[in-house]
Formats: sequence, structure tokens, C-alpha cells
Amino acid sequence: MSEPPLAVEADGLHKRYAAKVAVDDVSLSIAVGEIFGILGRNGAGKTTTVELIAGLRKPDRGTVRVLGLDVRRDRARLRQVLGVQLQSSHLHAALTVAELVLMYGTFYPDPLDADELIESVGLTESRRIRFERLSGGQQQRLSIALALVGRPRVVILDELTTGLDPEARRQMWTTVETLRDSGVTVLLVSHAMEEVERLCDRVALLDAGRVVALDSPAGIVGRAGFAQRVTFRASEPVPDGLLERIDGVERVRADGDSFVVEGSGDLLQAVSVGLVRAGVVVTGTRSEQATLDDAFVALTGRHLEKEESTS
Repeated sequence: MSEPPLAVEADGLHKRYAAKVAVDDVSLSIAVGEIFGILGRNGAGKTTTVELIAGLRKPDRGTVRVLGLDVRRDRARLRQVLGVQLQSSHLHAALTVAELVLMYGTFYPDPLDADELIESVGLTESRRIRFERLSGGQQQRLSIALALVGRPRVVILDELTTGLDPEARRQMWTTVETLRDSGVTVLLVSHAMEEVERLCDRVALLDAGRVVALDSPAGIVGRAGFAQRVTFRASEPVPDGLLERIDGVERVRADGDSFVVEGSGDLLQAVSVGLVRAGVVVTGTRSEQATLDDAFVALTGRHLEKEESTS
């Protein structure tokens, strides 16, 4: 069986700023029509990585091709197939939403309909508002519209839903899923686990500029050594070592009378039977799947959603 065609080929990317290495030997192969996530804490090198992929920064070493185009040598052709939405938007402050979308549309031979695009990102009621008067969330939605106006075949979305309310966030997720269904490749940069777990076919976990894991979201969780978590409160002391001896248990955390047990298999059943046999009465028992944050902790010793300074 032949391999699926590649939308993005990044090989050995390295970028240093003075004494800080922002991207350290990152290689990625992203298939056409895939939603590919880059997940990590702020400062992990996510934005620098996608800026290198978009040709906005020059790597110290390494190469990038998007749909077969060299991102440095083929920049004019690249702009016709690649849409980019970054965290910071620097647009003409005096132009309205509609004027900016129409203006950007003139850069492409077959742009999307401006009114339909504005509606799709939830800015219809703001279409006559100047950029300088938009809220942060509205500016974010506008930058997404501008990234999509040229009907790109590959689109980079950096922190897609930052500053958006829950309703707008869900709307953006639907937009991304629609893009995939139409064959567009989406490179989604985020530190939001729920977003990545819902949308992404595969995800690369970045830490300190390096890829520490690359797989489907479920695959990364599984590779971290556990797939489930059981929490409960004990009304009496739990015998030392009891939980650790239960089949499938990988890790136990205790805080007073509260316990978190992580592992694989039918973990809830195994833990419940073990506690009953030991005569331990528990309350508030809850079972849930482990998350990418759990996997990230297992791989790096740090949580994804506890933010650091940005780079």
C-alpha cells in the first residue's frame, strides 16, 4: 500500500535565539487532509516551529516543504496554498472587518465569499467595526477568516480559540472539522488538551523545543503507560501497598482520605473488588480516561496547562 501524500515535510529544524534553543531538531511529516496538533506549554517552541514551517523565520538548519514547495525559495507559490493565523495580528487599525476580508481576498484568484466567511467565524454583527475597536476574541476570529479567505490547501492555526467564549470555541471547532472534510490539511497549535483531543488525528508533544512524543491522542496516552484513572475517598485507612498490588495499577497518589489510581484494563472493577475484599468503605468513586496532560506529566514531569512565560 502506498504512503499517503504529504502536505508538510519538516526535517531536522533547529532555531536558536542567543543562548536559548527554541526548536531543537524537530522533524514532522503531515499527511494531506490531516488535522495535526502541536501541543505544549507556553515557551515549548510551538510558535517558532510553525513560523519555520510557514517560511516566516529562517531555520539555523533543517528544511521544510509544504505540498512539495520549498518554503524559502517558493514563497510566491506558497502564499497561494498556505493560510496562516498566528497569535499576534498586526492589521490596518482603521479598516473594518468587511474591508479587511475583501482586501485580503484580492490577493487570491478564487477567494471565498466575504459575507459567508464573515458569518462562518461569527463576525456578521461586527462586519462594519474597525479593527482597532474589536475585542481580542473578535480580532482572533478575524485573523482566522483572513487565513481561510484564499481557499488554502494547508492552514496553520496558532492557539485557535484563545480569547473565545465557549460558544465561539465550539463554532471554531466545527469550522476546523469542515476544513478537514473538504481535504484541507490543518496544523493546529495549542496548549488546550480538550481541543487537541477532539480535533486532531495525530499530535506532537513539544517540550523545551523537542518532540517528546508523536502519535494519535489516544496513542500518546497509551504509550505513557496508563489509560484510565479512578478517584475515590476512603472512610478509613487504606492498608499500605493494597492499591499498588492490584492488577493494572500503575500509579497511586494519596492526599489525606482522597486517592487517585492510574492504570489500564478494567481498572474501576479491579480497584473496587480489591477495596471490598480488604473491607475498605469508599465514597465518591469516579472513573475517567487519562488525558494528554497525564501523558505529558508522565513524559516530562510537568503539567501542560500550568503556564510558563511565552517565547
